[in-house]
Amino acid sequence: MTSLNSKMFFFVLLNLAAAREITFPALSGFPQHPIIPQNGIESNQDIDISTGSAFAGLTTYANLPYVHCLAAKGEKVQKYDIAILGAPFDTGVTARPGARFGPSGIRRGSQRIFPGGAWDVATGENVFLDWATIVDCGDAPLTFLDNTVALRQLDAAHKIVSGRPSKSSELATSRIITLGGDHTTTLSALRSTYKNWGQVSVIHFDSHIDTWDPKVLGGGISHYAGVNHGTFLHIAHEEGLIRNTSIHAGIRAPIMRPKGDLRNDLRCGFEILKARDIDQIGVPGIIDRLKRRVAGSRVYISVDIDVLDPAFAPATGTAEVGGWTTRELLSILDGLRGLEVVGADVVEVAPIYDNAGETTVLAAAEVVHSIIGLMVHKTVTDRQ
Repeated sequence: MTSLNSKMFFFVLLNLAAAREITFPALSGFPQHPIIPQNGIESNQDIDISTGSAFAGLTTYANLPYVHCLAAKGEKVQKYDIAILGAPFDTGVTARPGARFGPSGIRRGSQRIFPGGAWDVATGENVFLDWATIVDCGDAPLTFLDNTVALRQLDAAHKIVSGRPSKSSELATSRIITLGGDHTTTLSALRSTYKNWGQVSVIHFDSHIDTWDPKVLGGGISHYAGVNHGTFLHIAHEEGLIRNTSIHAGIRAPIMRPKGDLRNDLRCGFEILKARDIDQIGVPGIIDRLKRRVAGSRVYISVDIDVLDPAFAPATGTAEVGGWTTRELLSILDGLRGLEVVGADVVEVAPIYDNAGETTVLAAAEVVHSIIGLMVHKTVTDRQ
């Protein structure tokens, strides 16, 4: 280093040493509060990180415990009374796909719900803290490359989950609420329900009848194509899974054959409550018609989220205008207390079509909450 360079280097160091220390003010005009309260806690080891947030850890429905219900034979599995089971399947649709992400979307919509803080302001009850042990079993592992294989996988998953002994000694078997998935998944659920409970009356909330003959909807291409989200109730009738005391609620979508489709629907055991019937008979009238139709039988409730108007549930595969509001649907469901509900599902939620406020997944999560309430309020103590 030359003499000149040495002098310049020394001069720079001298100026740095003499420079005034720079300090930065708080981001706001107020003093910054410490993250840890000044209550005597001296280390992070004293901080509780296991409670207090509904947005931590695995995302389960309503922050319920996760149980590996599909564990291999011989593995110990926690007992439960009501199981949430996801069915990520959407290759049986005739319109927009995307419902394979429905289970995760519904769980996301339920994150604000947690068992310790789910007291109903109307009833003063908390169904999560009642007698039933309710768990989330995660999703059934389904292939997305072959519908036939996927539905066989779902059949097997339902058999395993419903086949485990319930937590309550008074119950013969556990009950399942399926998160869809497109509506084809209800066929597997009905097969499982029939095995455990016998024939059931189906209360089918939907804008479409879903009893189309497979030869009319899809079957003209192949037998494989005839099993889809618009034919599953026809197939369930053919397999003897459901009673001739079933009923649709909220129907408003077009049909293909003005007489043939309705005759076939009647043959499959269904009455029809149209969406606009609520304008004449109101919510109490809808509840009364549903209860009278299924009286004296065990009930399976299937809720296609498109029973709601697209204003309240845009995120679905086959949206139809003129549907019910979320409040109307929840009031109708709550009015069904007293029925022996042995199985249920909420399907056709396709989160990719939702809005920024997640209107659809929030509604679907609350519908599941109402169905849990129906199961908790009416125990079913024996098999048929």
